[in-house]
Amino acid sequence: MNVFAELQDRIGLILKGLIDNGQLPAGLDLSRFVVEPPRDPSHGDLATNAAMVYAKEAKPGFSSPRELATTLAYTLAGDPDVDQAEVAGPGFINIRLHPHVFADVLRASLSDDSYGRPAVRDERAVNVEYVSANPTGPMHVGHGRGAVFGDALANLLAFSGRKVTREYYINDAGAQVDVLARSAFLRYREALGESIGEIPEGLYPGDYLKPAGAALAKAHGAALRDKPEAEWLPLVRAFAIDAMMEMIRTDLAAMNIRHEVFFSERSLTQGDAGEDHVRAVIEDLRARGIVYVGHLAPPKGQLPDDWEDREQTLFRSTDFGDDVDRPLIKSDGGYTYFASDIAYHKSKVDRGFDDMIDVWGADHGGYVKRMQAAVKAVSGGRASLDVKLCQLVKLMRNGEPVTMSKRAGTFVTLRDVVDEVGVDAVRFMMLFRKNDATLEFDLAKVIEQSRENPVFYVQYAHARCKSVIRQAKAVFADLDTSAATLSTADFTLLTDEGEAGLAKMIAQFPRQIDAAAAAHEPHRVAFYLHDLASSLHSHWNRGKDQPHLRFVNEERRDLTSARVAMVSSLTRVFASGLGVLGVSAPDEMR
Repeated sequence: MNVFAELQDRIGLILKGLIDNGQLPAGLDLSRFVVEPPRDPSHGDLATNAAMVYAKEAKPGFSSPRELATTLAYTLAGDPDVDQAEVAGPGFINIRLHPHVFADVLRASLSDDSYGRPAVRDERAVNVEYVSANPTGPMHVGHGRGAVFGDALANLLAFSGRKVTREYYINDAGAQVDVLARSAFLRYREALGESIGEIPEGLYPGDYLKPAGAALAKAHGAALRDKPEAEWLPLVRAFAIDAMMEMIRTDLAAMNIRHEVFFSERSLTQGDAGEDHVRAVIEDLRARGIVYVGHLAPPKGQLPDDWEDREQTLFRSTDFGDDVDRPLIKSDGGYTYFASDIAYHKSKVDRGFDDMIDVWGADHGGYVKRMQAAVKAVSGGRASLDVKLCQLVKLMRNGEPVTMSKRAGTFVTLRDVVDEVGVDAVRFMMLFRKNDATLEFDLAKVIEQSRENPVFYVQYAHARCKSVIRQAKAVFADLDTSAATLSTADFTLLTDEGEAGLAKMIAQFPRQIDAAAAAHEPHRVAFYLHDLASSLHSHWNRGKDQPHLRFVNEERRDLTSARVAMVSSLTRVFASGLGVLGVSAPDEMR
């Protein structure tokens, strides 16, 4: 039950009636207006901007947005669920619902295990690609933010009915994996008993490659040591990549993150039968006139030292919204990263994904337009790509920066952080800020048991609700706390403003899910849960000073039953919301 969606439908019907009567022009897009909570709760339960949105089209039938709003409000006032509809300002409408609507919300949330999910589910397939860290070492905290964001977004979309595929793109081609192989080979020689001294400049430091070196020594003995690099490099590279990916999978599993698909970049040019998919995509685009041979204009401002004006194979990305056309083949004949990425996204289209979401680090912001252009080109305009950029994470401890760990050699690993503060703290705090805003993550603050710690604050709200139910059972031993029985409670007894406020917050949950899924912004769920927790804790504290407001009233079984029913509804919303975020909902907090 989504009261916001239901009222939007009813307002849409009123507007359609005005169209049928000739008071509004035909062909209006009736999805343009919104129904949302008013900024000031004292103004009502819902607000709509419908009259403001259609103000231009309303003339000459209505002289002003306020006149249209007055007509809409008058009709809404006759709705059996609407207690009051008032026009505010230049044409906004504030709506107050009858209390029975929120009683219906509580019943729906108790009787329907799918409460919060859309009534009409969008079951289209969507591909969410996230993490995709280079397989050259353990993941750092910045990778962790993208991992948590992508996983929570996938959860959110699945909760909303989408058929989600979670994908990891393995960057196992290019110079960085050759560096990995040489670094692993050095650790292999060390495992054979050689003294390797300081790690040479340009190779990967840290202890994480020691197990790979030891495993190579165990598997091959000294057989690789005296071979030329051209012979051992392919073998060691494949071995090291597998070892790094196993480590990454293990670290992701510690965060409760699992992908269905791991796609190899190398497979684009070295398929099972030797196929070169990048070349095939380039030739297909060339045949369609989207790839051509030409010259690029020099970059504006001072020319870089390596600039050369040469004839190049170019993708017409400007035809699809990009700023300049982009090269596909480097001067040495190899493919650019962009060429490989076009082929990779073409594979997603070929696998049936018209909706794609990529989660990238903020340093890739300049790459977004060209990839969106590429997706339009390879799909004939059918597919869309939404790129979500995750900003940096500043790791702190009591306000002081934390910068290095022995395992990685140059940075703090994600696994170090998870092992220290726990997966719930990491996941919730990574989502308690919009993905494109820099995040300060303080290792000391996130384990505090205080209201200043958001994850504790929300989890404690769920645990507090569970304690209320246990307390009610202790006072009324035969109290039936099953959802079916609680849904029959007399909700007219919930007359306090705090109780009404909690019921209204519960009513917002489906709308929050809808809005977060549509915007691809799981942080909205975290914000909502924190606000809901704040409302619960505030009402609980009122009960300390006013015993008649306490959830369990030993003198009133009927009132206790109604309040426990509302609390049970809260537990369901907290558990569902935390589940979307991938965070546990504990029954007790010690």
